[in-house]
Amino acid sequence: MEYTAQMKNRLKRIDGQIRGILNMMEQGEDCRSVVTQMTAARTAMDRALGLVIGKNLEACLREQIESGGGSAESIINEAVQMLVKSR
Repeated sequence: MEYTAQMKNRLKRIDGQIRGILNMMEQGEDCRSVVTQMTAARTAMDRALGLVIGKNLEACLREQIESGGGSAESIINEAVQMLVKSR
């Protein structure tokens, strides 16, 4: 699996969000503001996860089709299970 620059950039932005949240906590910011930023970071992480799984699924399906082995359905089920576990 190749991790693209887009994937890495998303995680770098999330890292910046997390550092910002820690700063907010250290400065005693309002709980509501901290929770709002934490929710935004979680949403960003969910989107990054979806991107990685989506690209991985695409690559796995392509490989399955080219090799003629296995079931595309099993790969899709595995991807769905990965998403379900992440919740």
